[in-house]
Amino acid sequence: MMDRKNYVILVDKNDRKIGLKEKMKAHDKKNGKLHRAISIFVFNRKGETMLQQRAPDKYHSKGKWSNTCCSHPMLGERVLTAAHRRLKEEMGFDCRMKKAFEFSYEADVGSGLREREYDHIIFGRHERNPRINRDEVVDWRWISLPSLKSEIRKNPEKFTPWLRMMINKVDSYYKKAKII
Repeated sequence: MMDRKNYVILVDKNDRKIGLKEKMKAHDKKNGKLHRAISIFVFNRKGETMLQQRAPDKYHSKGKWSNTCCSHPMLGERVLTAAHRRLKEEMGFDCRMKKAFEFSYEADVGSGLREREYDHIIFGRHERNPRINRDEVVDWRWISLPSLKSEIRKNPEKFTPWLRMMINKVDSYYKKAKII
């Protein structure tokens, strides 16, 4: 029996499912395939977003700062369902969320791996501190989007490639969107 957590959903450029692939093979630097992903940004009332620092044992982007939570939906799982599941697993809480936008990107993430993702960006609202899963997250913090953009400009190597690529669009969308 296939372990759904070890597979990603392969998609075309319009996010239509075209197959499944074992997660590590889908992230192979030379033969990686476009697959569905989620990136969650949780905001508080002050307009700050919660960042996480990825655990040192993650399979890529170890120790880098990233958005609140990121992952891949499992086969048969809706995007928002996956977002709720992973937020609870990684950060120890759940909150109301809504889909903000989508975008595709490709990035070298080290360790012989490459991300090729059709990413669903999801915004949520939460006020309390998380109860982080130490297997996934080593640290966390709240930060304003202007401060985050400034830190990324000054020290891009401290942040995940996908966060660096999407931060301007997140900021622009956040300014226009009514957050939950």
